[in-house]
This record gives sequence, structure tokens and C-alpha cells, in this order.
Amino acid sequence: MSAFTLFAPHTVEEACELLGRHDGDARLIAGGTALVLMLRQGLVAPAAVVRLDRMSSLDTISIDDGMLQLGATATLRSVSESAVVQDRMPVLAEACRLVGNVRVRNAATIGGNVCEADYASDPPGVLVALDARVRAQSRTGSREIAVADLIRDFYETGLAPDEIVTELRVPIPPAGTRAVYLKYLTRSSEDRPCVGTTVVVRLDQEGRLADVRVAVGGIAGRPLRLPEVERQALGEQPNEDLLRSMGDAYAAAADPVDDVRGSAHYRKRMVAVFVRRALREAIDGRSGARKC
Repeated sequence: MSAFTLFAPHTVEEACELLGRHDGDARLIAGGTALVLMLRQGLVAPAAVVRLDRMSSLDTISIDDGMLQLGATATLRSVSESAVVQDRMPVLAEACRLVGNVRVRNAATIGGNVCEADYASDPPGVLVALDARVRAQSRTGSREIAVADLIRDFYETGLAPDEIVTELRVPIPPAGTRAVYLKYLTRSSEDRPCVGTTVVVRLDQEGRLADVRVAVGGIAGRPLRLPEVERQALGEQPNEDLLRSMGDAYAAAADPVDDVRGSAHYRKRMVAVFVRRALREAIDGRSGARKC
């Protein structure tokens, strides 16, 4: 492990200043479940590491103005066990509960999970389907970024070198909305998805699709979402032909990676299967997350 200077600022402003001073050669650390491994394996060698654990204001969970607000350093366990999240957004609480094991969830943070941009993690795809955004602060101000735009590729985000994600903001879905996350596992020796599919659905009084959102993670550098396919399904009466066509559209658009959890060809086939399956479960009234 290369030597680095460790900083422990007490404010976000001070942390942003430290990041800017090192001009891209500094890394943030919150729970450390990802960065510590990368440091030990020599995958990264920053000149500075900036701790965020001295900032208690970043770990809150609340609802305000129709938004679920998750402080960036709230742990995955605290998100999964929060009564607010369980009540208003059970799919997110249960998806966080599926990450790793309890030791990982005790340390890993929701902000760190998103900013790592690990393609084989559960929350990012769920957050993309839920239209979540992050609030990022830099030395010159703050901005909001959709999670779908924040994650650009494998372990790559759109954050500037001096930006820090301080909060995630997730719109509370209207009454009657169902959301399902299916985590498809192919290996018993680990707990990372081959395909992770999130579906958000709301039906109108006639049983037609008033809202439908689909995001597929675990297959490529960023969660796959196809707004045009979603728009075409709006107003339709859900049936097996429609669900099959949506699954096939996602499979056709997918450009999956080959790894130990599945080949690109196999992943394409499973995308079609699990998009269709998650849509059917949500339409049938189920909500939540589970392993398959």
C-alpha cells in the first residue's frame, strides 16, 4: 500500500477544499468497504485520503416536501432498517438489505455505494428506477444530478474532482405504486447479481399502465433504462405480449459484460426473462426486493 496523507475535516466545505487542493489525487472515505480493498491491492494510490466520518449531519434520514432524503454517510444497514424507508419505499430498504452481509452493511454508506459506481451492486439500479438524484457540493456551490447521469461507466462518475455527494433525494411514489427488485444470483460463493432488475409500476382505475419504469443493473457499466420503451407502454393494458416485448427490447439494447457470473450471451437472455418477471410481479401487486 502506497503512503498517503489522511485528513479528517469537520465540514463539507473543508473537505471540498482539500479535494480541490489535491486536484484529483485525493479519495474520499466513509465506510471504507471499497476503498480499503483498492488501497491494499494497489488499484489506487492517492496522495491524500479524506475522511467523512466526522460529519454527523451527513447521516440523517428524513422526508421533506415529497422527497425521501438520505444523508450520504447513512449506512446501508440504517437505510434498510429505517422505519421511514420501510414504510414509504420498501423496495429500497429491502434492496439495501441484500447487499453483502451485515458487517458490510454496518460500514458501507449509501452515498459511497452510489459513488463507487460498482456495476454489480444492488442500490444503484433501484435508485435509477426510482428517479433518485444526488446533491453534490463543491468549492463553488452545489447542484443536483440524477443518479442515472451520475454513473457514467464502470467505477466512473460525473463528479468533479472537488465535489462531494452530500445527500440522495428520492421522490416518494404516488399511492398505488408498486416497486419490485429481483436479484438474480448464479454463484453460491458470492452475493453479487448476474442481473438485477427493478420495476416501478402504477395502474389507473381501468387497469392500464399509468406509470412504468424499468432499470437493469449488474450487466454493464451503468444501469440500463429505456425511457422510450417505457413511454410506449403507458396507457396500455398489461398482458403477456406487452411484457414480453418490453423484456425483449431491454435484452436487445443491453451490451453486457462477460464475467464469472455469466457470459454476455447468457445475460442478454436473462435480461428478457427478469424484466418480464419483475413487471408481472409488480402488476400483480407485489412490492419489495428478493433474491432469485
